[in-house]
Amino acid sequence: MELTRLLKMMFMFGIAGLIPTIRANIPVMDEYWSKRADEAREFTLQAYHSDPYEIVDHFHERHYDNSTDVTATEEDSSTKPDEVGTEVIEMVSNSTNSTRRSLKGKGKGKWSKLKGPCTASNPIDKCWRCRTNWAKRRKKLAKCVRGFGHGTTGGKRGRIYVVTSNLDEDMVNPVPGTLRHAVIQKEPLWIIFKNDMSIRLNQELLVNSHKTIDARGADVHVAHGAGITMQFVRNVIIHGLHIHHISESNGGMIRDSVDHFGMRTRADGDGLSIYGSSNIWIDHVSMSKCQDGLIDAIVGSTAITISNSHFTHHNDVMLLGAQNNMNEADQKMQVTVAYNHFGKGLVQRMPRIRWGFVHVVNNDYTHWELYAIGGSQGPTILSHGNRFIAPPHLPHYKEVTKRDYASEDEWKHWTWRSQKDIFMNGAFFRQSGNPNFKSVHTRKQMIKPKNGYAVSKLTKYAGALDCRVGRRC
Repeated sequence: MELTRLLKMMFMFGIAGLIPTIRANIPVMDEYWSKRADEAREFTLQAYHSDPYEIVDHFHERHYDNSTDVTATEEDSSTKPDEVGTEVIEMVSNSTNSTRRSLKGKGKGKWSKLKGPCTASNPIDKCWRCRTNWAKRRKKLAKCVRGFGHGTTGGKRGRIYVVTSNLDEDMVNPVPGTLRHAVIQKEPLWIIFKNDMSIRLNQELLVNSHKTIDARGADVHVAHGAGITMQFVRNVIIHGLHIHHISESNGGMIRDSVDHFGMRTRADGDGLSIYGSSNIWIDHVSMSKCQDGLIDAIVGSTAITISNSHFTHHNDVMLLGAQNNMNEADQKMQVTVAYNHFGKGLVQRMPRIRWGFVHVVNNDYTHWELYAIGGSQGPTILSHGNRFIAPPHLPHYKEVTKRDYASEDEWKHWTWRSQKDIFMNGAFFRQSGNPNFKSVHTRKQMIKPKNGYAVSKLTKYAGALDCRVGRRC
């Protein structure tokens, strides 16, 4: 029976090039995928928070800690942010590149900053790091997510699945012990790795709902092949992976569940693709050099937190929302981008947003070539406590923000606000929307966002960590 179905689908593959591929790598939206899409829309509505400011307030209130408070004198006592009448926030000082962080260190690709006693530098990390028994209590990680992805539990309610092989040879009948076999299971799973490995995916990896991919305890690279896709799923945690050198894949027969496989068209080469999915947490990943984007979250994806990650050497870094036409699903997109380091070799889209509501909080922007945060179609962007260091060699690209496909008469009504951000090398943030928006935002807050001066501490351990069983992580 399954052989007959396989032969039929192989025939479809022969004509796949003639079929429009606007449906997320699915040549035919059959009954199975239509049902998945309908279910995903329902979960999006459930995950959507009608008062996003409450989540922003919750993020700040619950995780305030004096250990990361700093005063202006700790980094630059001579520079203070200033807001002028044109709604441009800038810091005029420090024309050199001396503030950019050096990640050089001794050892096997490890940063010198990771040497010495274990310290957790931000509220998410303080929830689980620097405990010698972390490997026996892996699932405690699920309690640590903050921001819009706060309801994500991944595979917390499932068993531990140990990946023992780095092979990815059979897309339809993956071998037990491989990552592909683990992620297609219907049950909740907490997926870990037996040892260090580099996984070259021959086709995009389709992750099912209720999964945690936890690379702590091993040095795991997904590289030199296809990327990872979360399509019409919910409740997924990805932690501790190195994802790099991802390229487009030709498509073909790929299994996405134990009871379903089907034809997929060409994948663009995104590192992480989130499509019509909700409750997603990406934490402590290191990403670079993907053919398309590092992270894309589109088509009604919501309830997402991207945290503690390190991004380098890429053009289009992060895309949140991809459709220019009026899209009700994308209007419900809510994403938190927190404690990340946007580092060397980056060009733009950190992130680039359509529609939706995005909270960009306490990130370190040490490199960009065109702009840092951009958008169109009137998204709401709250930039809180970030550090922006403009490129010293590109005098015409000091502006943090970029608005597309709209005149000033239109975008001046978009809510793009900056609070407690720090600007260096002439960087500036062009605000828009209600100038009194800040007072509305803080009406329920007990604790304000951490000042941008604290960012170098808050993001000190961004990226995949060198966690080893039996040692503090």
